[in-house]
Amino acid sequence: MDTAILFLTCVVILGVMTIQGHLSRVDRRAARVERKLDAVIRHLDIHEEVPGRDEILALVRRGKRVQAIKLYRETTGADLVEAKQAVDRLA
Repeated sequence: MDTAILFLTCVVILGVMTIQGHLSRVDRRAARVERKLDAVIRHLDIHEEVPGRDEILALVRRGKRVQAIKLYRETTGADLVEAKQAVDRLA
């Protein structure tokens, strides 16, 4: 009984480690693709259409970056890091 539990525990741990390795590779690959896409967008001088951009820019100009980030997140559904980077680019 103890041997079976130990064996199953080892199998589960190895499975989790394998899945984590695959996920980290996928995350790195996705980040690399995003960087390349950002470089292409900059090179082509394409500006992403941001809903409420004028209001976000007005908040940034008034020194209300936190409110600008919050508004960006609400209008686009972006996470905190992505919203902060976007507001920094708009500034």
